[in-house]
Amino acid sequence: MLNMNISETPGWYAGWGTLALVNAGLAQGKGRSGLNWFVASLFLGPLATLCLVLSDPLWAET
Repeated sequence: MLNMNISETPGWYAGWGTLALVNAGLAQGKGRSGLNWFVASLFLGPLATLCLVLSDPLWAET
């Protein structure tokens, strides 16, 4: 069996941090606070991405 400890795999940290940066950019593109979503993404990860993708922008596009 594969016995992986997340603390022993630095790739997980790099991937999670990259996802948080992507989510911050996505949030800013939808008129939301990039910093708030960056911090939320550090804790929620892919769930934050799902929330952002499913949410509507804060302004009406013309």
